[in-house]
Amino acid sequence: MRITTNVYPKEQRRDAWRFALKRLSLTLDEADEATLYGELIHFRSSTHIDFIRVTGTAQSWTIDFRDQPTTYWVAMILDGSATMRDSEQELRLADGDMICGRGDSPVHLAFAGDNRSLIVQVPHSELSQRLKTPISGAPRKIATDTGTARIFAGMLRSLADTITDITTDQARPVELAFPEFLVTSLLDNAPAKALGGAAGMRAALLERIFQTIEIRLSDPDLNYQQVAAEHGISPRYLQKLFESIDDSFGHYVKVRRLERCRLDLRSPLHVQKSISDILFEWGFNDSASFSRAFREQYGISPREYRKAPPQEQAAVELLRRGRPARKERARAEEAAEVEEVLDEQLDEQAADDAPQVPAYMGDTGASRHHHLPATPETIHWGYLSKDLKPALRVRSGDFVTIEALTHHANDDPERMVEGDPGVESVYHWDHGGKTVERRGAGPMDASAFGRGPGEGFGVHICTGPIHVEGAMPGDLVEVRILDLKPRPSGNPRFAGKSFGSNAATYWGFHYNDLLTEPKNREVVTIYEVEAAGGRLPKAHAVYSYRWTPQVDPSGVTHARYDYPGVPVNPESIERNYDILQNVEIPIRPHFGVIAVAPSHNGLVDSVPPASFGGNLDNWRTGPGARVFLPVQVPGALLSLGDPHASQGDSELCGTAIECSMTGLIQIVHHKGAGVMEQLKDVDYPLIETETEWVIMGFSHPDYLKELGPDAQSEVYKQSSIDGAMRDAFRKARRFLMTAKQLTEDEAISLLSVGVDFGVSQIVNGNYGVHAVIRKALFTS
Repeated sequence: MRITTNVYPKEQRRDAWRFALKRLSLTLDEADEATLYGELIHFRSSTHIDFIRVTGTAQSWTIDFRDQPTTYWVAMILDGSATMRDSEQELRLADGDMICGRGDSPVHLAFAGDNRSLIVQVPHSELSQRLKTPISGAPRKIATDTGTARIFAGMLRSLADTITDITTDQARPVELAFPEFLVTSLLDNAPAKALGGAAGMRAALLERIFQTIEIRLSDPDLNYQQVAAEHGISPRYLQKLFESIDDSFGHYVKVRRLERCRLDLRSPLHVQKSISDILFEWGFNDSASFSRAFREQYGISPREYRKAPPQEQAAVELLRRGRPARKERARAEEAAEVEEVLDEQLDEQAADDAPQVPAYMGDTGASRHHHLPATPETIHWGYLSKDLKPALRVRSGDFVTIEALTHHANDDPERMVEGDPGVESVYHWDHGGKTVERRGAGPMDASAFGRGPGEGFGVHICTGPIHVEGAMPGDLVEVRILDLKPRPSGNPRFAGKSFGSNAATYWGFHYNDLLTEPKNREVVTIYEVEAAGGRLPKAHAVYSYRWTPQVDPSGVTHARYDYPGVPVNPESIERNYDILQNVEIPIRPHFGVIAVAPSHNGLVDSVPPASFGGNLDNWRTGPGARVFLPVQVPGALLSLGDPHASQGDSELCGTAIECSMTGLIQIVHHKGAGVMEQLKDVDYPLIETETEWVIMGFSHPDYLKELGPDAQSEVYKQSSIDGAMRDAFRKARRFLMTAKQLTEDEAISLLSVGVDFGVSQIVNGNYGVHAVIRKALFTS
């Protein structure tokens, strides 16, 4: 995530900067509004260590992780100087200085001039394995001129310098080393009081013994007498140290070796190695005893574990990880407590996962924050309509945390529906009926095809509509997409993971051009989607299956993928886990559907896009984008849905990675008479990013008016890429002539030499072509 105040008008920069900091537990205290500049770059590793680089002019802010009191944070001054204050002390910090504290110890940092700093927040789980006795006391400086801390500081500075380019894979060595460096830096030269007296000193010694063991795990002759001698203590004292943590030297070493073997068994780097090779490399010398110990520790044999699909390996990892305690009852109680907390988090996941808008925004009266969950009462499935009752009313400038559900969740209900009360309530369908009966703009009696109410003439679950106060036809509504996160699975088996589905279906462009048998096949691929993890989170395929005839709870058989929300019976499909090996897809989260209500009478199929927006299916509508839509009815009646984790231009096979998401948006109303110059002639969906304007063209830009009374069926028959290209060209030419005051000849030349045209989608009935106009083309 990258945010800079330069993208905001001067009068909005302070509030925008305060909001950006607050989302990462940094509270802006003082700043000169006239000269304020700020840049914030956030990278989250796969183990949820947060690295935050903050650059700014003179200002002050507070590091406050009190909502996560057992975590640790580290702050390093990269450039400039600062004064640190807390309830007990005041410290001067110069370039290169580093401080550390617990989450329950907030500190105030005041920068007198231009500055740059790195803030790192480490989850408790990443340190609990290494720091048996938490270090108490006030936040303190870590000397970085000598020893381990000097190396640690160099690593952090290098990471800060490359934070815009580093990937999750590249960060793995850093996240593995970080807890070790932090623990060692905290323990080095720490006063006995800070360590907790004699007991703390013993714990510090034990931590160093752990380090020695980790380094020598591969030595089959490693024994406690050698380790005791290396640390200048008696073997008996070493044994007592392990007894103090309810363990023994031999058991601890065995568990750590098993864990290293487990990691290698699941690593693609070691796929060519035999199980015997791996166990011998980590100090085991007997295959039979290793297999017994592995099964005892993880409940599965090494061979079964290696062959298991990734999600089952992950379940094993959650079952037992790290250093197990001997007291089984304590472990069970701790696990129950964790599960209880997890259940609470899942029940409120949308509110917790979505970025929180600070209270000051509502206090000023300038804007408010709303939460719009996805429930049977707040969604409409498969259609748009000017007659829908608003689910929410907002003023211009208001923020909305909005939940959007994919209509493909039942492609794998175990991963994407079960255990999530919100999704379950929307998807509920049994022999007695559905909670959400209408799914599409078709007849309720399903008289045409008998597929179900709505007939699936429109498929998307849309959250809304949102009534925008004062919006009238001729105005523009601007939707600022500030953040978008995958919705975690509600099933405890897949806790912390998110999933999406890609369905290659009969409406895909590929369907009548297949090479291999059987020709008329539809294939569903389930992807795991990273919720975070740096600049480019990834998705990877878990398994795929061919669609087989599915009998829905109402008794209707669906030979094809022809009705939204049909639950797939797992016993009726054959899963193929051997797919897309060594392939990772960078995720590009975005809303597929962003629509105001069309002025058309009656229900409008959610699939074909048009002048009102709708099913744009352009991956550029993600975080950082602004989408401008021309208002057609009073109140605009804005709806969002069809969330995607990733999609390529064209959406060739019929769908993207369809994944439920929770987003944070801001809604801005532009009155027709006061619209800025470059938007005065916009009567179509326009996407703006930090670097581009994206002009949306369609085969029929206003098909509901162009194609007569049967427009909603005719549009599927009469669309062409030629028509969409022609419309994109005409709109882009008009944009350059009105917004940039170019002559027609100038505009046409620039369109040919400097503007990229691409196919947005070729599967939504009304085909889409977009023109990407780079802002860098213009020097002023």
